[in-house]
Amino acid sequence: MDKIELKEMLFYGYHGVLPEETKLGQRFIVDLSLSLDLSVAGNSDDLHDTVNYAEVYNLCKQVVEGTPRKLVETVAEDVCQQILSSFSKVQECTIKLIKPDPPIPGYYKSVSVALTRSRG
Repeated sequence: MDKIELKEMLFYGYHGVLPEETKLGQRFIVDLSLSLDLSVAGNSDDLHDTVNYAEVYNLCKQVVEGTPRKLVETVAEDVCQQILSSFSKVQECTIKLIKPDPPIPGYYKSVSVALTRSRG
């Protein structure tokens, strides 16, 4: 299956369990991979035969910067479900949602969740 990938999209949201996360907010980094057949678009050179990745970016931005959630798992699930609902050509959506600065003690680069959702 062919892929459209959007890497290292940076958003600012207010998701988290701790009060400072929902009050101050924090950065979120999102990697998306969309599986779909790109052969028609590759031959037609017509945007209508593919998925407009600017629209995918905007949808992702609306979810991540939108309604605060306690869990990043919920944010990731929302992104995948909305992409599958909004873009009929997408057969599978894989997301990696990264929290680079969670308020937990210790030394680490980031924490993240990754999930894949398919049609059917």
